[in-house]
Order: sequence, then structure tokens, then C-alpha cells
Amino acid sequence: MLRRRRKRTGLAMQNDFAKPTKIVPRLPHPALPGADWADCYQIAVGRSMRADEAARLVLGRFPYWVKVLITIRDALVAPFGIKPSTAHKPGDIDMIGIFPVVSRSARQVVLGFDDRHLDFRAVIDVNERDGRTFVSSTTLVRRKVLFGKLYLMAITPFHNLIVETALINLNRAALNPQP
Repeated sequence: MLRRRRKRTGLAMQNDFAKPTKIVPRLPHPALPGADWADCYQIAVGRSMRADEAARLVLGRFPYWVKVLITIRDALVAPFGIKPSTAHKPGDIDMIGIFPVVSRSARQVVLGFDDRHLDFRAVIDVNERDGRTFVSSTTLVRRKVLFGKLYLMAITPFHNLIVETALINLNRAALNPQP
């Protein structure tokens, strides 16, 4: 049985296929001035939004496979005394997903924490340009010891995939808001 395809036009069609673009991050960055590693991805989204909404859509709702990877990560780093993803509790501090909020404004949310091996920040920025809304996700890391360098090298391919997926999911959620 053949299914009819619904014709899609305009911004909805463009954004269905939108992929994040890797852009050059700004270093030094005020969110983590001593960062020695950074990356940044940006995507145009289908509607205007505040940074805290974008941060919740990017970092607050991971797909199942990401949750599995985080569980594996927690088990692998436990013997080294690295904080697990459950180290911070939502009742104790302001959090989005598994990340503590460091600062927030209408256009930017900074999340992250410091650990023995590295300091980490995720910066979600929302900017309006030429009548379009762009959301960027910048990851900043200050590696403190050799283990921090090895850890970052090992997780970077997973990190890249997770960030790209999270931004694509943000765009889908922006186009199809849930009540």
C-alpha cells in the first residue's frame, strides 16, 4: 500500500532537514576563562525562544541511547573518583537535566561543574539575526591533569554525536511544541 506524502513548504520544510553547523568557538570565554578546549554547534530553529527553554530542550531531554551511554560512562569513571551524572540533585541546586545551572539570562544559560580531572561548562545562546532564531551550544573544558586530557579524547566522538542530536531534537521540538 502506498502512502501519500504530504507536501511541505516554507520554514517547516527547511527546518525538518536542518543540521547543526560547527562554528569556531570564542576563546577565552567568560563562562570558563581558563578553558583550553572548546567546540560550538549552531542551528537555526523554527521559532523564537528564550535561552532557558532552549537549554531545557537541548540538555533536559536526552534520547534513551544517550542515557545508556551516560550510565556506561558513570560505571567506567567511578574507580577514578570522577563525579557521576547523579552527583548533583535537583532539589539542592538549580538544574537543567543532569547539569547544574551556573548562570542564566534571557539569551544565555551557562551550565556545568568542576571536577578533579577537568572543569566543564555548556553554554546555550539564543540570538536573533535577519528574522531568524539561532541556538548555539558551546562546550568549554579546562583540563587539569593527564586523565582529563585522556578522558576528553575518549568522549569527544560521543560528545559530538550527542550535541548534534540534541540540537536536531531541539529544532523538532521547536516546530512541534508539546502541551
